[in-house]
Amino acid sequence: MVIFICDDSFEGILCGVYDAWMSRLGHKNVKLVVDGQYNMELFAEYRDSVISQEKARSVIQAVRRKISEHAYAWIYRASLSFEPEKADWIYRFLIYGFHIGSEITTCLHIPAVQEIFRLNRAVGNEAHLLTEFLRFSEWEGGILLAVIGPKNDAVSLLMPHFSDRLRGERFIIYDEKRKKAAVHVSGTDWYMTEGEEAARLAELAGQTDSGEYAQLWRAFFNSIGIKERENYVCQRSHLPLRYRPYMTEFQ
Repeated sequence: MVIFICDDSFEGILCGVYDAWMSRLGHKNVKLVVDGQYNMELFAEYRDSVISQEKARSVIQAVRRKISEHAYAWIYRASLSFEPEKADWIYRFLIYGFHIGSEITTCLHIPAVQEIFRLNRAVGNEAHLLTEFLRFSEWEGGILLAVIGPKNDAVSLLMPHFSDRLRGERFIIYDEKRKKAAVHVSGTDWYMTEGEEAARLAELAGQTDSGEYAQLWRAFFNSIGIKERENYVCQRSHLPLRYRPYMTEFQ
């Protein structure tokens, strides 16, 4: 068994798919794992998959041309999942996809398709919830900041929603678990950042101005509740506890 180790990113997984496919070792004899999220196996040969824009572009073009845009959207969202097996599932999905074509997304009897469908839905659902649960605070200078810590890497899925509705604002959505941020500047497109720049944003995250509006929001939240009708079990089913540390009304 030859196991290709790929970077935990969409481009990294696509490069892993390219290397595994082009190795010509046979699909049953290769496997993809995400770097840092696997256990060593006995009698397996490990190979690093180096990120290359050319390899990633080649896979993207093949998926869009030979399968469908719908399948491409599926594997993109699946690549944002926190589950470590996602890279190999994407690889298995594409093996069938290149054979079956655009109908692959309807073939839920195939285990790899079931897994990609499940990951796609889980990531999409969390991104949808975050559009409701995300809260912005204001820095000095009118810059808006939202800090989140989702299970999945959903920041890139949030930005089209908020950049459309807040197109005249300067705002940042910072994922503190992955140390990455999406930045939107009024009048321009948004972009992603990681590393030192994102770390600097993490330091500034604790310096936001909770201010008068945050206090008013908390007061409104507390005042509209009816004590006699409180139902914490129902509340938790609609608003999971893991989102609350990032919401103004629960701080």
